[in-house]
Amino acid sequence: MRITFIGGGNMASALMGGLLQQNFPSNQIHVVEINAEASKKISQQFGVSTSVNLVEGVSGSNVIVLAIKPQQFYATAKELKPLLIDQLVISIAAGIRTLDLSRWLGNYQYIVRAMPNTPALVRAGMTGLYAMPGVSDTLRDVAITILGAVGSVIWLEEEKQLDAVTAVSGSGPAYLFYFMEAMEQAGVELGLTPDQARELTLHTFIGASQLAYQSHEDVATLRSRVTSKGGTTEQALLSMSQDDVKNKIIRAAFAAYERAQQLGDELGRVDS
Repeated sequence: MRITFIGGGNMASALMGGLLQQNFPSNQIHVVEINAEASKKISQQFGVSTSVNLVEGVSGSNVIVLAIKPQQFYATAKELKPLLIDQLVISIAAGIRTLDLSRWLGNYQYIVRAMPNTPALVRAGMTGLYAMPGVSDTLRDVAITILGAVGSVIWLEEEKQLDAVTAVSGSGPAYLFYFMEAMEQAGVELGLTPDQARELTLHTFIGASQLAYQSHEDVATLRSRVTSKGGTTEQALLSMSQDDVKNKIIRAAFAAYERAQQLGDELGRVDS
């Protein structure tokens, strides 16, 4: 299996690193990167072949991973269209719907859309996957191999669910970083040094996440186990409840979901 990445940014680099860590042959990976300096850096870092030419880069590939900015998709698709036979095309861009991409590629059907998140950079990502009806089980397994190299994957039956994935896990790391910022600031204001506040916050998140992941109980039950009646945790949670923090987080996720839908509408009108 030969894989061509179109675009050599952070997510493409994460996927290449994950594949190589799983002993995928470096000579079976090619990167099309128009920035000559970036192309050279990728080749040196991963030991893969690179080029600035799309035709040269796609030739002989079984899988094409579109790892470019959403605004570049239409022009790239027009160039890619005559080069497609039966390759699997994987898109990791937010907002580009498979029907729009398929139309730009001449009604091409072998397309999988992926929504990874930034923890993929440390092989701890979460990716939602949606396949067009023409994608076989064999090609689905190929998509799992590539995206699963940087974390966990889930398949979605309806593409619109990817907007929910975007709102929960795609944008989710930023929500957690925001909460972590607040905890660190609180620690400093309560008399800890910035380093102490950071270490306490990071390890609390790591530990709580591992506990939730390994536990058979839901997070509400785990929360209740930490919340002794009349204790410190109860007071903190009462304060959050009075400030309607939970519902505000839910509303924030809905705002991300609505924006994801808007982006899909906007980006899909490129050739209209």
